[in-house]
Amino acid sequence: MKYIKQAAIIFTVSFIAELMEQLIPIPVAASIYGLALMLIGLVTKIIPLEKVEAVADFMVEIMPVLFIPPTVSIMASVDAIREMLIPLVIISVVSTILIMAVTGRVSQHIIRGDRAKADRSESAVTGGHADE
Repeated sequence: MKYIKQAAIIFTVSFIAELMEQLIPIPVAASIYGLALMLIGLVTKIIPLEKVEAVADFMVEIMPVLFIPPTVSIMASVDAIREMLIPLVIISVVSTILIMAVTGRVSQHIIRGDRAKADRSESAVTGGHADE
């Protein structure tokens, strides 16, 4: 029963996201709305992590299986894709490099912020005097 409730919460958020895609006249995919809604729900504790964690972990584990249908479609359309192969490869390589660079920079920023925060709290505990 626990898994059914967790799946129901996730599917409800997905359904609301689908409705938002239909009702809001902005070209944003329902999956983006769903991710934003789930993030907001988890951060604000409207949706406690424990209420979706087990099913979410399961969905992440089976994610590779979900890529099989699109892969088969791409293989079936190889003649049409062959005409666009060079632009697709260039776009894929450039976007991958950009995503890696941005992710690295954001990670560095977060790590530096955590270190600065730890240094400030350590300084407050020792009264601002470093051990010599």
